[in-house]
Amino acid sequence: MGAGHDHASPGTPAPRLAIATALLGAFFVVELTTALLIGSISLLADAGHILTDVAATFMGLCAVMLAQRGSTSPARTYGWHRAEVFTAVANAVLLIGVATLILREAIGRIGQAPDVPGVPMIVVALTGLATNAAVALLLRAQSSHSLAVKGAYMEVIADTVGSIGVLIAGVVTLTTHWPYADVVVAVLVALWVLPRALSLAAGALRILSESSPRHIDVDELRAGLAAVDGVTEVHDLHVWTLVPGKDMVTAHLRSCDNSPRVLRDAQAVLAERGLDHATIQIELPGDVRECEPEF
Repeated sequence: MGAGHDHASPGTPAPRLAIATALLGAFFVVELTTALLIGSISLLADAGHILTDVAATFMGLCAVMLAQRGSTSPARTYGWHRAEVFTAVANAVLLIGVATLILREAIGRIGQAPDVPGVPMIVVALTGLATNAAVALLLRAQSSHSLAVKGAYMEVIADTVGSIGVLIAGVVTLTTHWPYADVVVAVLVALWVLPRALSLAAGALRILSESSPRHIDVDELRAGLAAVDGVTEVHDLHVWTLVPGKDMVTAHLRSCDNSPRVLRDAQAVLAERGLDHATIQIELPGDVRECEPEF
């Protein structure tokens, strides 16, 4: 006896995510181009951070579209859900590389920092703040209904730190002509990006290795299922994450009572822990004599 669940995402945040991805992508190109033209590594560092926003909104868009589309091939019963996770790994590797290069370049500029014009930095930083504000307004309404949108929304809010840093560097450079303002902000932004990239990679690799979700205590879950009236044993219990926000579980329960009541009670135990995507198998004990009534 089994049970499966497939819940569609409420609403349709896909258009807003698509617009957000386009806005952030366009700004990324502008910031990267400006950074290369004027030689600003603080702009380059912030562009690397903007890249995380582009990836976050794009992955959110993929997650929403895949959730709406579902599986389209018998060969891929989970559809393309894991594409989001592979994208996260690729993005994390790229960001770690960018942050490392920026730190190396910053160290190389110690003692010979070039003159970087402050006005372009200020203009780009203000454009970045305006872009982040527009994207945040686009995603705010849907962020409480979708984990994918919430993740993208939080990334955009966090990126404000990078834009403010570049703005400060531009103002300091313009008013004091201190050549190291650009270098200092670049290092700070790179150090801000690096742990986030490592965390993104660790989370994605944890999903790909099918480790149990951090918020699920598997031993406690096993005990909860074993406590269901009529269940004598719990085995082949597996809990993993398909994509962020979608945890999966399979379990075999041995019981002399093969009625729908045992299944419903087991489902309730899982639902209390947010595990709605479940497959439960009810089995008779190996020795059927265990089910014979005692006189």
